[in-house]
Amino acid sequence: MALMRTMHANAKWVFYILAVSFVAWLAIGQVMSILGPSGNVVLRVNGREYQVNEYQQRVQVATEQYRQQTGAAPMTREDEQQIGDQVINQMVQETLLQQEYRRLGIRVSDDEVREIAATSPPPEVMRDPQFQTDSQFDIRKWQQFLRTTTDQQVLVQIEAMYRDQIPRIKLAQYLTADVYISDAKLWRIYKDQHDSVTIASLAIWPYAIPDSSPISDAEIAAYVANHPDDFKRPAVAYVRFVTLPRLPNAADSAAAHAHVARVRVELARGAKFEDVAKRESSDTVSGHRGGDLGWVKKDDPSFDAQFRAGMRSLKPGQVSAPVATQFGYHLIRIDQVKGDSVKVRHILIPVALQGDHLEQVEARADTLERIAAERTNPKVLDSAARRLGLQVSPTYQVIQGERFNLGRYVIPDVSVWAFEAPVGETSPVIEGQPAYYVFRLDSVTPAGVPPIALIRDRVRSVVRIDKQKALGRHRADSLAALLKGAPDLTGAQSFGPFTRLRPPSYLGREPVLVGTAFGLRVGERSGVIEGEGGYFIIQSLWRKLADSTAWLKQRDAQRTQLRQAVQQARIQQYLDGLRAKAKIVDRRKDLFKSQAAATLD
Repeated sequence: MALMRTMHANAKWVFYILAVSFVAWLAIGQVMSILGPSGNVVLRVNGREYQVNEYQQRVQVATEQYRQQTGAAPMTREDEQQIGDQVINQMVQETLLQQEYRRLGIRVSDDEVREIAATSPPPEVMRDPQFQTDSQFDIRKWQQFLRTTTDQQVLVQIEAMYRDQIPRIKLAQYLTADVYISDAKLWRIYKDQHDSVTIASLAIWPYAIPDSSPISDAEIAAYVANHPDDFKRPAVAYVRFVTLPRLPNAADSAAAHAHVARVRVELARGAKFEDVAKRESSDTVSGHRGGDLGWVKKDDPSFDAQFRAGMRSLKPGQVSAPVATQFGYHLIRIDQVKGDSVKVRHILIPVALQGDHLEQVEARADTLERIAAERTNPKVLDSAARRLGLQVSPTYQVIQGERFNLGRYVIPDVSVWAFEAPVGETSPVIEGQPAYYVFRLDSVTPAGVPPIALIRDRVRSVVRIDKQKALGRHRADSLAALLKGAPDLTGAQSFGPFTRLRPPSYLGREPVLVGTAFGLRVGERSGVIEGEGGYFIIQSLWRKLADSTAWLKQRDAQRTQLRQAVQQARIQQYLDGLRAKAKIVDRRKDLFKSQAAATLD
């Protein structure tokens, strides 16, 4: 659930969780290096091989971390696929970085770890009120924590994190040591931000020019042949489905409200909030911590608006009345307040199907599964719909690589299943938030350029636009010749004043037009300019230059900011280059397909 993920993301000690994950992955790598190549190779990166059991253990660690962040909500096929891709990407980058560290002789000493730990705490620590004085990070409190803590596990985790970070810092320093931004470049950027002009513009819009000339099939075919990349698309599956609603009714809502009222009475009679949260809360992320959401901002916009409103009115120690959000009913308690931050707990009681209603829905879902799910005969979906009094949906498109949405709901698993199942087969019963579903795969259009018959109308429109552009260019040239020698652009529209970086929305879509506007002298007129959407003739009416004195006052801050951006871009470009040159073989698809086939045999 989005709210619960946000709440968990705000909890303190996030960096410890990340460190634990790193240590776990490091331990896995050490174990696998001892065991040797006993399993099948799932990934090769420049000769470095990863066995399938190492990959699976890493996925298990990542999945557990995902569950800690998202609670007990069931994982979808899309979630599993995304986690697998992230693990592979992490393995690839880990290998490439380690290879670069060895090539460049980058190492980490114990003294370096101690120094950076004491002077450069993680951002999560700097935001934690425990290490703040008057709402500002206090480095002395952090250093005292490092000196006095007796928790060796925490120290090991911190050390592992910094041993991972320090080589990255050294590599970044190596890559960006020569980055320098000259005064000339800074002044040019400042001028782009502060020089301003006003112009007059005449526009000829090709799309407004009527053209009824016929477009032949030969022209259409030739255009597609010359512009194939313009029409490439991902694979598309065409599906139909039946829907068995599972939304709560009024009785379910009343039962949830009664439940949360009983819990609030229990708290009012002295029950310990932490114990009740562990027993009652459906937010498993915070529930096992006694409902603790950690320190959060009172006005954090990532929280549900109703939750923020319920939290804002509370005093420390006070339990809220039931607060209704899209996730259910919340009981909220503020433990401490520091400035605009609060330490907050909550108990979540969901509005779920109950009693007879739950039994009825689940019985129908069992029937749907028994008579329609995972069948090779496509007609079973229609017969199941008639038997259960359901409607078979119209045809929907499922685009490969995109999650499948029905209104505001994301329906899980479909976007993976649709490209694995044979045409005509029905899906398992898929549990979405509003309903149970069974899908049928009717057809699949493979990725690439579709047959011309499917895109003829689209191509015809593009070819017609090209013809209209040619007519527009001719008109613009004729207009420019007609106006030659005239002092003003008769009928022109005025724009400005504006800067190069903040043009009016009309001009923001026409970068060539903006560039030309700042290249003209006051009173000077352009020739015909070919823009993104039309043809233009412009004349400069007014200009104001940037103030060099004001620029000098902010030059150093400007240089620091721009240098950081250039450094980040160079590092990313370097990493992208390493990956582009690397020999990477991802064998997941073939390997797991073979294992699945062997299991079936």
